[in-house]
Amino acid sequence: MGNSFPIDIVLFGMIAAFLVLRLRGILGKRTGFERPPQAAPLTTPGTGPIIEGRLEKEQAQPTVFLPDPGTPAALALSAMQGVDSSFDPARFLAGAQQAFHIIVAAYAGGDRGGLEPLLAPETYAAFAGAITTREAAGETQKTEIRALLESHIEAAVLRGSVADITVRFVSDQVNHTLDREGRVIAGTDAVTEITDVWSFERDLASRDPTWRLTGARSN
Repeated sequence: MGNSFPIDIVLFGMIAAFLVLRLRGILGKRTGFERPPQAAPLTTPGTGPIIEGRLEKEQAQPTVFLPDPGTPAALALSAMQGVDSSFDPARFLAGAQQAFHIIVAAYAGGDRGGLEPLLAPETYAAFAGAITTREAAGETQKTEIRALLESHIEAAVLRGSVADITVRFVSDQVNHTLDREGRVIAGTDAVTEITDVWSFERDLASRDPTWRLTGARSN
């Protein structure tokens, strides 16, 4: 995985970045990625990188891609709208971009309460275990998300009323890991382009609007 943020290996105990954010609804509507109201406000995607919770210089909006009409993913998204008329793929993708920042932030900051509402139970258990391992080792990681470059809805499947959407994120990041004494033990100051593939799931027939992360890996 080199010096990238290895979200797939997070599930097996690797270390990630520290950010503290809260997810808001997109375009004045709920997206299903909302965080509890007591958390701190989150900037919208593309307003700037977050470095240890601080907003840095303004950056461009990421390029977004929706499935081509007639593809299996596009047909599945259309079927999801048939189950839940409020579902909108573009709004979902905007929310997923924010979720990308929030989940990375909450994991790296050891924010178990922030993670739990946005992760499936098995995924949360893995993340929480990794946080515990990192805390016991006294290690921290400094991460600068320079830019979220692209986000793609790569696949979509509807099983009954349960929707599963896979999103590919491409971002520029700088990562390095510190030991107890603050010495760099892994990573680099060089900007690295990272591709992460995350899967989100929601029961569209449920009143709960939350899309939960069920799987993640880095390419």
